[in-house]
Amino acid sequence: ALFTSFLLLVYSYAVPPLHAGLASTTPEAAASCSPPVLEPEAVNRANGSRGECQPRRNIVFLKTHKTASSTLLNILFRFGQKHRLKFAFPNGRNDFDYPTFFARSLVRDYRPGACFNIICNHMRFHYDEVRGLVPPNAIFITVLRDPARLFESSFHYFGPVVPLTWKLSGGDKLAEFLQNPDRYYDPNGFNAHYLRNLLFFDLGYDNGLDPGSPQVQEHILEVERRFHLVLLQEYFDESLVLLKDLLCWELEDVLYFKLNARRDSPVPRLSGEMYGRATAWNMLDAHLYRHFNASFWRKVEAFGQERMAREVAALRHANERMRTICIDGGHAVDAAAIQDEAMQPWQPLGTKSILGYNLKKSIGQRHAQLCRRMLTPEIQYLMDLGANLWVTKLWKFIRDFLRW
Repeated sequence: ALFTSFLLLVYSYAVPPLHAGLASTTPEAAASCSPPVLEPEAVNRANGSRGECQPRRNIVFLKTHKTASSTLLNILFRFGQKHRLKFAFPNGRNDFDYPTFFARSLVRDYRPGACFNIICNHMRFHYDEVRGLVPPNAIFITVLRDPARLFESSFHYFGPVVPLTWKLSGGDKLAEFLQNPDRYYDPNGFNAHYLRNLLFFDLGYDNGLDPGSPQVQEHILEVERRFHLVLLQEYFDESLVLLKDLLCWELEDVLYFKLNARRDSPVPRLSGEMYGRATAWNMLDAHLYRHFNASFWRKVEAFGQERMAREVAALRHANERMRTICIDGGHAVDAAAIQDEAMQPWQPLGTKSILGYNLKKSIGQRHAQLCRRMLTPEIQYLMDLGANLWVTKLWKFIRDFLRW
């Protein structure tokens, strides 16, 4: 346990060396990042009707944890690669020194005045630091998930690297924890943020606030002012339709396969009383989710219910077509069944519970590149884009050597 903790600390706090530049700049990337910022409503008005709008290429995606964010990340990687946009990548890792607050100095090759098209890796959000790195017309987006389901997923995925869970001895550690969370939870414990109000934490707020504090609603309204669109994991297709419309993108730009999905756990999913306990334990996230669930459906209503149904059907049909073209066997498989190392997703410590895909061996030239890009896991795609992940690769080498 001590050795594991030491290696986790090395991984968390290693400082990578400086190195040479990465992406070529575009006219948009060279734009000034300092003029006044357009509010979300102004962006929608500026876009005008679908026939008049131009594709938006400056995007900040706050990548929240366990919310289908890896799937959305793949969409952004593909769009940025296709249009040769400039990404703000971390320096040595696949996140911006999470869970510390984001700072511009964490961006690879950052220099004062530097401007980027897309920021999308995990971070603990700091609006002012992020705002200064993108042009004034940048679109801010994020994605939320039902807090009880998110907590369940986070507990299973991150539990092995949260020492407070090591005290749990039962076969169903999640249920044991929820019976009396205050007995086990230490807000100052290593990685404890993964186990309470993780959405609030990722957004840069205090995840230990009293749910009745007026600050909670103030923070929620601040998120609403700063983000042009908040997607919902449970309504992912509808969210992508709204995103496509906001960004004036084409259908092909938002095609996806579900990435970083967890194999079904032998432990039953939360239901009934345990679901209620998980929601109560994550009440800040529950308030946040309820607010944006309501605003999401107002956006759908404004978009048009019939139009939404048509576009969701078109997206699902196109995704299904790509599935038959790209995926060997037509479905995700366990890590042990993945034949190409380049398609192996990053696994949580101690288990290989994340599913991946096998690429079909015979794909026509028209779809070969798109298929591979759609199926490439996050770490490998970052390296394909030129990101330097020496800390992440060192950590993987240690894990593989010790067979963790």
